[in-house]
Parts: sequence; C-alpha cells; structure tokens
Amino acid sequence: MHCSSIIENCQALVRDDEDMRLLAILLLAAGLLSAQQIRLYLKDGGFHLVREYEVLEDRVRYYSTERRDWEEIPSELVDLQRTRAEITQKSQREIEQAKMADAEDEFERQQRREVARIPAEPGVYRVVNSEVLSLKQAELSVVNNKRRSVLKILVPVPLVAGKARVELAGEQSAFSVEEPRPVFYFRLAAPERFALVRVKPLKGARELEIWNTVPVTKEVFADREEVDIFRQQVGDGLFKIWPVEPLSPGEYAVIEYTEGQGNTQAWDFRVAAKPAN
Repeated sequence: MHCSSIIENCQALVRDDEDMRLLAILLLAAGLLSAQQIRLYLKDGGFHLVREYEVLEDRVRYYSTERRDWEEIPSELVDLQRTRAEITQKSQREIEQAKMADAEDEFERQQRREVARIPAEPGVYRVVNSEVLSLKQAELSVVNNKRRSVLKILVPVPLVAGKARVELAGEQSAFSVEEPRPVFYFRLAAPERFALVRVKPLKGARELEIWNTVPVTKEVFADREEVDIFRQQVGDGLFKIWPVEPLSPGEYAVIEYTEGQGNTQAWDFRVAAKPAN
C-alpha cells in the first residue's frame, strides 16, 4: 500500500462540513502512519514487517523492513483483510491523536491570548465573552467594641489587643456572577498570600474576617472561611484562580494579605441564585 493510498483513505474519513485544518491533521497522521512498520499478515498466522505493499494480480509485492529490499509472495498466502483492518485502526488512532494534539495547541493559544489582555495594574479580573471585567476593590472597615476605622494599606489602622471584625460596606456586592465555578485572574501588587473566602451577611454590611490581635507584639491572627481553589501562575505576579467545588449562592471575596499583619485587601463578588423553573 503506497502513501497515496493511505492519504486517500484518510481523506475519505473527512466529513463534508469539516474545515481544511482537520484535513491537514488527517494528512499529517497519514504521513506518520506511512513511516511506520506495517504487519503484512499471512494466512498461516505469521506476518512480515513491511514499510509498504501493493497487490499485483496473483501476488503481493512489499518492501521488507527487516531485509531492506523488495520481495514478492503469492497473494493466496496473504491475509489482506486482517492487514487492511489493522492499517485502518492505526490510521484512526493517529487521526484522533493528531486531533487531540491540535485541540490542545489551540486551547493553549487561546489561553495565551486571554492572558495577554489582562491589564498590568494589580487587581482581580474576569473574562466574559472576550470582555475583560475588573472587580472593584472593596472598602473595608475594622470594627471593635470601641470604634469603627476604615482600613487603608498605606495608613494602617492602629491595632489594639483583642478581637475586631473586618467588614465590607453594604449587604451585597455590585459584581455578580451566575456560574458556580467562576474563573478569575488575580494580578498581585506584591508577593503576598491570597485566598478566596466566603463572606458572612450582617445588617447593613458583610463580615470578611475576624482579627485576633496579640498583646504587646500586635500580631494578628485572622479567622476567615476560606474556599478551596485551584491556582495557576500564568505570568509575573499573575494567577488564574477558580474554586475546586461549585460555589453556593452568596457573597464571596478574593483577598490579598500578609500573615500576622492587619493589611487585608479584598475584591468582592456574589454568586447569584438561579431563578426557579
């Protein structure tokens, strides 16, 4: 069987509505297959390893990869049906592998294009229908039994020993997503820790976390409800993050923080409940 015959067989597998790229995949697979060894099966159960073969009236002519020469054998001794069936199976496997490799390459190209569109400014972003949306950084307040202070990174809140609550303004985030496993891009301002947390509802506000401040050292231990996430670094200080399990409807925030210090930053969003059918 010549390479042209293999290519014709591959082309026959292409549906009329498939594009030229798929045809190129088929031809590539056929080329790879033609370079491999073929088992020319005999009716007595044996086989010859050949590079190619052709049927000539009452004989089969083949190129032996073992002896590196052309040879002939009576066609009545050759099991052509089994030989052709195995060639077809190999061809289909090569085609599927080539299609999978092409799909993976295309996915990686799309990912690179998407990552390249994420702004250089630190923050949390979401891509929806090729549009890059930016989550607004939330205003945080630290509330203890004495007063309420707005949390600002450049001007830290004076910390006193004891417990304080970190709140987000408002009872609901302005940024809403409908899918239970949303994907975000997080560009860090500095090499800090980050997490996805579930936010607790309060009257007129939302609880992000509780700070427990140690006397003297002023070290802060945060109590928060973290959500397990996958994280993939896709650039310098840029991470792609998404939840391991689907999120139930409610309020959430992506946070950046330093362990032991009161410098949390947050970008909030809510997962909207799906309307009943």
